[in-house]
Amino acid sequence: MLKYYCFADRTIRVSSIYDEVHQVCRLYEIPATDNVDIDVVITQEDIDLEQSKSELVYRYDRESILENLAVYRKISEKMPYFDTFLMHGSVVSVDGVAYMFTAKSGTGKSTHAKLWCDLLGERAVMVNDDKPLISLASGKPVVYGTPYNGKHDRGSNISCPLKAICVIEQAPDNSIIPLTRKDVYSMLIQQIYRPSDKTAYARTLTLIDKMTESVSFYKLFCNMDIEAAKVAYEAMR
Repeated sequence: MLKYYCFADRTIRVSSIYDEVHQVCRLYEIPATDNVDIDVVITQEDIDLEQSKSELVYRYDRESILENLAVYRKISEKMPYFDTFLMHGSVVSVDGVAYMFTAKSGTGKSTHAKLWCDLLGERAVMVNDDKPLISLASGKPVVYGTPYNGKHDRGSNISCPLKAICVIEQAPDNSIIPLTRKDVYSMLIQQIYRPSDKTAYARTLTLIDKMTESVSFYKLFCNMDIEAAKVAYEAMR
């Protein structure tokens, strides 16, 4: 099964074994073209590799799910060559400007992002709730939605300039503090996709350095009350 997509302004051709990957990516589909930036061909070996990587955490009951993981892995391996990388986080756009929330799994970044939408109504749009792409092709960081939106499937096929990244930590009371580039660097390394290709990984690290020059960083101590969204937005905007 062969189809074409556009992720982060790059044309991607995907040849799959199963149809599910094309259902997941349907909102990003484009007409067939000869001008392809990334060519993804999935084999049974790719699916078996994803199963071996995931067995320590969870064994998937359908190979089509594993194929989805394999497709995005192959895309993410190549994106640094186009000044773009994957970072785990939940991203909300407010008035056309993107704010990213990142944390260890289970901390509540998706819940907090939704609180922004509840607080700000139509002004707030979910860009991506799990695996957005960040591009510095224009010199400044821009966040792009992708079909890989996490278990809640919240996201949009849009792009927005990235204004701030906020590290979330659960706490009984809400407060927020600014962080320096030095404070957040190790956290950024933990949350990005780290390509297996050494050159692509080196390019990713260079992109992170560039991103930190123009993005503000914060740490939010919060509960899951809407007051947490008020505290965060007032500081980060």
